[in-house]
Amino acid sequence: MLFGILPVLPTPFDPEGMIDPVAMASITRFALRGGSQGVVFPGFASEVDELTPTERETLLRVVVEEVAGRVPVVAGASSANVEDVVERCREALSMGVRHVMIQAPKSVGNTADDIGAFYAAIAKAVPDIEIVLQNAPAPRGSDLAPDTILEIVRGNRSIRYVKEETLPAGPAISRILAGKPDHVVGVLGGGGARYIIEELNRGACGAMPAAEIADVHVALYEAHKQGDVALARDLYRRTLPLLVIQALWRMRFTKYVLTKRGVLRNDVVRARIADFDANDRSEIDAWLESIDDLLATAPLVRSAA
Repeated sequence: MLFGILPVLPTPFDPEGMIDPVAMASITRFALRGGSQGVVFPGFASEVDELTPTERETLLRVVVEEVAGRVPVVAGASSANVEDVVERCREALSMGVRHVMIQAPKSVGNTADDIGAFYAAIAKAVPDIEIVLQNAPAPRGSDLAPDTILEIVRGNRSIRYVKEETLPAGPAISRILAGKPDHVVGVLGGGGARYIIEELNRGACGAMPAAEIADVHVALYEAHKQGDVALARDLYRRTLPLLVIQALWRMRFTKYVLTKRGVLRNDVVRARIADFDANDRSEIDAWLESIDDLLATAPLVRSAA
């Protein structure tokens, strides 16, 4: 089953803005060294909207080969229409990946019947997949109510998980877990792990944050799982300022931190995100240094800019 911390891996680019498969392998190794119980690619945090289908397939193959079956890989398969989603699912299956994360596009409508028909068409076309239904908040996502999700999943045995990241996610997680059919294994949190303690307290089986401090999130999850909620809260408290900054800068922040940790050589993004100035970098560096003792997997590289 999917459980624990499954970071959404960013897409690395070279200085010319082309995808960098070597750096993709480095990011994947970093996530594995940190104890991640799975990895996700591509997702929103991967700049998926900026990737061509060929780029998506190329980098997913790198991830799968680097993981080599050690943990589950969840392939992001969201797209604008059923046909494209089915193609992404078949690509994943051809690589040995069974778990696919799919958010219904707004173009299909927002009722349980409309969205249910979308997922049903995918399940019929690719019956061997296990779907993670992603429920993201508006304006990016459909912002589905828990009762709508329950109506959809009750009619589709291929939907095995829900990634719930509407705000506030906690009450929705409780409602989905209370009403889910037996074939739904669990609910995963999202939202960059900014609400991870509440999500775990309510029974979430794991979370899919960004990747830059995945090792600390693994330590937090393990502490909570062992009943040491005080330690989990302490790790949460110490990392929360960074997660607040990440909410604004998104993948640029993730890549900057990964350069500071020696995992990447640049923080190039394709998404339309402003660059940091000196004050931004100084503030991020200060908060990173405050948790340097937690970064055992890849400590800060002091010489990095």
